[in-house]
Amino acid sequence: MAGGRSRGTATLIAVAVVLGWLVIGALAGPYSGKLGEVATNNNAAFLPTDAEATRAQKLFAGFVAKETIPALVVYERSSGLTGADDQRVAADVARFAQVPGVVSPLPPPIPSRDDQALQVIVPIDSSEGEQVRQVVDRLRDIAGNDRDGLTVDVAGPAGLLADLIEVFTAIDGPLLLVTLVVVLIILLIVYRSPVLWIFPLLAAGMSYSLASVFVYYLAENDVITLNGQAQGILTVLVFGAGTDYALLLIARYREELHRHGRPWDAMKTAWKGAAPAIIASGITVIVSLLCLLLSSLNSNRALGPVSAIGIAATLLVMLTFLPALLVLGGRWAFWPRTPWEDQAEPQAAHGIWGRIAGFVARRARVVWLVTAVVLAALTLGVTQLGATTLGQSDLFTNRTDSVAGQEVIARHYPAGTGSPATIFTRQETAQQIAQVAQGVPGVAAVRPVTQQRQAGPPDPNAQPKVVDGRVQLEATLADPPDSDGAERTIRDLRAAVHKVPGSDSVVGGFTAINVDTAAASTRDRNLIIPVVLVVIAIILALLLRALLAPVLLIATVLLSFLATLGLCALLFKYVFDFPGVDQSFPLFAFVFLVALGIDYNIFLMSRVREESVKRGTRAGVLAGLALTGGVITSAGIVLAATFSALAVLPLVVLVELGVAVAVGVLLDTIVVRSLLVPALAYDIGPKVWWPGRLSRTNRDGDRTGAELEPAR
Repeated sequence: MAGGRSRGTATLIAVAVVLGWLVIGALAGPYSGKLGEVATNNNAAFLPTDAEATRAQKLFAGFVAKETIPALVVYERSSGLTGADDQRVAADVARFAQVPGVVSPLPPPIPSRDDQALQVIVPIDSSEGEQVRQVVDRLRDIAGNDRDGLTVDVAGPAGLLADLIEVFTAIDGPLLLVTLVVVLIILLIVYRSPVLWIFPLLAAGMSYSLASVFVYYLAENDVITLNGQAQGILTVLVFGAGTDYALLLIARYREELHRHGRPWDAMKTAWKGAAPAIIASGITVIVSLLCLLLSSLNSNRALGPVSAIGIAATLLVMLTFLPALLVLGGRWAFWPRTPWEDQAEPQAAHGIWGRIAGFVARRARVVWLVTAVVLAALTLGVTQLGATTLGQSDLFTNRTDSVAGQEVIARHYPAGTGSPATIFTRQETAQQIAQVAQGVPGVAAVRPVTQQRQAGPPDPNAQPKVVDGRVQLEATLADPPDSDGAERTIRDLRAAVHKVPGSDSVVGGFTAINVDTAAASTRDRNLIIPVVLVVIAIILALLLRALLAPVLLIATVLLSFLATLGLCALLFKYVFDFPGVDQSFPLFAFVFLVALGIDYNIFLMSRVREESVKRGTRAGVLAGLALTGGVITSAGIVLAATFSALAVLPLVVLVELGVAVAVGVLLDTIVVRSLLVPALAYDIGPKVWWPGRLSRTNRDGDRTGAELEPAR
């Protein structure tokens, strides 16, 4: 009777937990589709907070009634423009001026010197990123398709921003669908059950819905910033990490079902065994991501808390909702491979992971030396990574309208036309600054911004506009505004104008933003990477109650990270033919690879420590490897597959990040966690737990014959 009442109570608790979460899911579900409403995808979302370009943007606000971003509508006929073409352009300009969001009057069209192109600069109110996209779409509708050999493209900063917003706003549906399909297929292969895959997938979906609620309200109230990049990564991170945690818990639950008659008892034991590793893993990832708050770039600071919220929600769901589901499902959730109470040892000395463990035992030193040398060799590929910034034409995997337009501009105009550098200086030094700027190599022309507001040719006698004692100069660059040449020109231009005494000159503009973003990325990388390593070391030391083991684990993950960068550099250059990497790539790759890569070492070494207490260190290493080998490898494949789903998006930066995480996770699971770490720990023996008590009391781990025998 007591057993029946206990079983009934356990069932009622599980039902209450599941029903409670289903209610939460019903309320939270719609918010996952509303994140786009609170996403900020304008240029301000990616600016450094304390940079010269930012100060220039603030000064620029005083010179205009409205802050604008230029769209460049460019018309090209390779045989030379005709009178009919001129009439068409004039008619289009009149219609452009009537579009809501366009700031009139428009300057006159600018003909190219070879008379093969006309360029129309259309200033657009930049207060709302989504409005910019709508205006650009309307401009493209008005300009129409190519006609009788006359090509028309809308480029410039506004065209680029519109194309980026279009990609980001379309992320949710396709990315979520691809991620779900990938996870579903892998779960069916792993479990070979028509039922069990439902539980982790349902729990991962619940995690995403819960995270979406918090992200939505925090972004709506300006507590955090959400952009399309963070939104896309949130999707794959929650489903990837959530499925990993689910695999670990389910594997431990299956083990305990062989030892316990009641699913409730099996889950209690499994939860106690798996939860510490899952919690430590989640905390490691959360704290590592929150280190991005130290960044000086708004885009990095946006990604940190958004992703951390996703992991926190995933932890909560996977440690409450999923266990309750599994208890209700009982043994039959695993059908047709139903685990019965037979007291069988879960690890088997005969499975593939038992054989791998035996191989590690026989050749431990050779294994870790060879794997370390191979990984070190891969790090040499880092020299091919390069420091080339992705330009506008390199951001997309396909050829967008803004890319095509920029190519036309580069063929017929000084490439920087339409995106000039802006120089703000004192009125009394304006003429001297203009002369100095004109003498900088790479500057095609310099002119002051005047009081003239009406359409028509510029008046050479118009007076410069003065705001608070400052004058604005526009410097047209000879190179495309997103090129390495233009960035060198900006650095030279700043150095030159800053030398003029009393000028208090500030240089901004599109290219200056790229320069300052690159400098901020370097600063962030040098600051955040050491902080993340220290944080991870502290968490590992607390979990393993040792100092040597955490140091070794971090060293192996660092080696894996550098090997991943080297391998990715070769893939990007020789397979994908990418011209370079985004400035944010090394930092993002580090945070995700190290935080997620250390997960698998946490899963392995926490089980190794548990088994070492019972069996001895060397036997514990081999038992831990045999017990966790299948589940951790499956988890790694799931995470790699979910991040590789980013490759479906037409943005090079997200494709690069997805490939890097996928490659790095596979290296971690297949090489580092399966061979390097266990071989190193086995070779060192009990001293790996130094200075913990286990290193002094666990002296029976030097056995080499029966390490895989069950503990009695």
